[in-house]
Amino acid sequence: MAFVPLKFKAGIVSDITPYSNEGGFVDGDKIRFRLGTPEKMGGWSKYSVNVFQGTARRLHNWVALDGSDFMGIGTELKYYIEEGQTLSDITPIRNTTSAGDITFSATNGSTTITVTDPAHGANENDFVTFSGAASLGGNFTATILNTEYKIVSLISSNSYTITASLAANGSDSGNGGSSVVGVYQLNTGLNTTVGGTGWGAGQWSGTTSSALSTTLAEALDNSETAIDVTDETGMNTANDVILVGSELMLVSATTDDNTMTVTRGHSGTSATTHDNGSLVRLATGNTLSTDDFVGWGSAASITVPGAQIRLWSHDNFGEDLLINPRDGGLFYWDRSGGLGARAIEVSASGLSGTRTSVPQISKQIIVSDSDRHIIAFGCDGLGATAAATQGNGAQDPLLIRFSSQENPVDWFPTSTNTAGDLRLGGGSTFMQAVETKQEILVFTNKSLHSLKFIGPPFTFGIRELSKNITIMSPASAIAVDDSVYWMGVDTFYVYSGGGTQQIPCSVKDKVFLDFNLEEKDKVHVGVNSEFSEVIWFYPTASSTEVDSYITYNYADNAWYFGTLARQAWLDRGIRNLPIATGGQYLYNHEVGYDDDGSAMTAFVESAPMRFSNDESFSFVNRVIPDVNFSGSTNINPSVDFTLKAQTFSGSGITQTSSGSAQRSSTSPVETYTEKLDFRVRGRTFALRLESTGLGTKFKLGTPQVNIKEDGKR
Repeated sequence: MAFVPLKFKAGIVSDITPYSNEGGFVDGDKIRFRLGTPEKMGGWSKYSVNVFQGTARRLHNWVALDGSDFMGIGTELKYYIEEGQTLSDITPIRNTTSAGDITFSATNGSTTITVTDPAHGANENDFVTFSGAASLGGNFTATILNTEYKIVSLISSNSYTITASLAANGSDSGNGGSSVVGVYQLNTGLNTTVGGTGWGAGQWSGTTSSALSTTLAEALDNSETAIDVTDETGMNTANDVILVGSELMLVSATTDDNTMTVTRGHSGTSATTHDNGSLVRLATGNTLSTDDFVGWGSAASITVPGAQIRLWSHDNFGEDLLINPRDGGLFYWDRSGGLGARAIEVSASGLSGTRTSVPQISKQIIVSDSDRHIIAFGCDGLGATAAATQGNGAQDPLLIRFSSQENPVDWFPTSTNTAGDLRLGGGSTFMQAVETKQEILVFTNKSLHSLKFIGPPFTFGIRELSKNITIMSPASAIAVDDSVYWMGVDTFYVYSGGGTQQIPCSVKDKVFLDFNLEEKDKVHVGVNSEFSEVIWFYPTASSTEVDSYITYNYADNAWYFGTLARQAWLDRGIRNLPIATGGQYLYNHEVGYDDDGSAMTAFVESAPMRFSNDESFSFVNRVIPDVNFSGSTNINPSVDFTLKAQTFSGSGITQTSSGSAQRSSTSPVETYTEKLDFRVRGRTFALRLESTGLGTKFKLGTPQVNIKEDGKR
């Protein structure tokens, strides 16, 4: 017998075969890598018991001069400011009716109230607050009526229904009187992307989880016709069509060495360059329709204009706050008005100064930290004259406009201010802007640009940094120190000042082959700076909501993944802990090692390992665990060690043997289980560690296994 130390590589690798990943890990959940070794990630707990309405997808934290700590929270229904665990609704007001415009009607025994308001302009799920109403005569008193309601259904452009907290009786025959006033909040947005059907209505539609795919085994220029792929199986027939990025290629011939001869730029697409490792999908070809990439050449579910989910951008202007619902207007919350005041439309009255050409529509706003300009991206153009208070209302998805310095209402350029505009030269629509220490990076759907303050007379200058890049969503890029990381439609990128490059990802197939592209706008990225992590949260193919994450550890250059439903994330900074949203709650993260008071399951599993240099069997009878539990709140934390044996690759697990390593003492030093007794026989062995107990933190070191050769049969 001999003890063999098990030394593992950092991160999870799932995109290669198990045997080629010997010494690595292939699967895990709720695990991070630190200093090259796996450990259980930190837990979380509710920040408060208060809930917000809707799904919060954006957070912004800032501090006022008096130390007040504010957090902006944007959902598809409302916009809140949180301070001291209290949520204040500052959603802008869209319209206030005149007294008497609104009347009510009720039906005996029903909780439904019909509201009549000519040309109300409301949508289902919008909010309206009534005042001045008199009792309808029965259960529906003035107190019941004069409050905020969510609109349940639309009857027509002149009427809708709301639901009361109790049912009407036979005396509820009035209409509320002639003094009813309705205050309508900003129209709500969507929480789930609304799709449609049609060929050519979007990019090459969507995909199925079973779509046949492989990867390029070489980099391609825009003219190569003999291409190498990792595996040509299933797409090696003449006239098969494959999709690489946004380019279609027609297969004319293949060889036995995974080389395919193709016609580039098939069916009107453009031949372009592609990186080694790029995803290759079968668009259409073999007899199995389930192998095809859904959408090419047929109707498919696509995102239709105006049907995207509600996304907010926000930035503080000193102590105050600017907010912008994507493809909506620009609103301002004045801190001096207190938390009871609502945000107001910048183009309307309420702020000091003369309004000129204030954008009515934009995709994102940023307050430039160094020079104090408000910048609107993908916005409408200037008003018809210098005296116009609003922009022209015609959105240009590539237009950038900026206000005069330190002036949120002055947007028309003159010789005496610094307002102006620029237009992006690449791509077809603006996607996201990210502010760094040196510049603002501006993404379109196909290019990356640098926006810098250069001073008068031009104020800002812009230059293109990269072409033929992609970005997954309006919130999939983030700045970390002097670098910007982002998720593309089939790979990951980093920009660090010297240029743009793809980040080799060892779990890329795990993510992109199990991805709900229809809900890609829900993808968002966060940083956990304490552990050098960039985390992308995304929806898998079977989910319409974010349910998983992929993490890049830029210190260890390691990738790992898992399941976690978080719709927004904010790194520690002003507040001591990262904060995220899940459901209708805010959560503090890196708190203990549990799921809000419940046990959190965490595991990591290695690739199969061989302990013999030939085809001989090995017998394992003992494991020295080498694990510690520092940080655990459980007095006797434990982690299960399981060895899984295989006879040969692809044979399945033939034997398993398990044992539990436990901490038995913490004083004067931590002591642990010294050995685990096993009886397991095979040619290869995979190690799995799993923790399911409360208050348990574990970190794996270099375990050792006691083995002997055990014959060839």
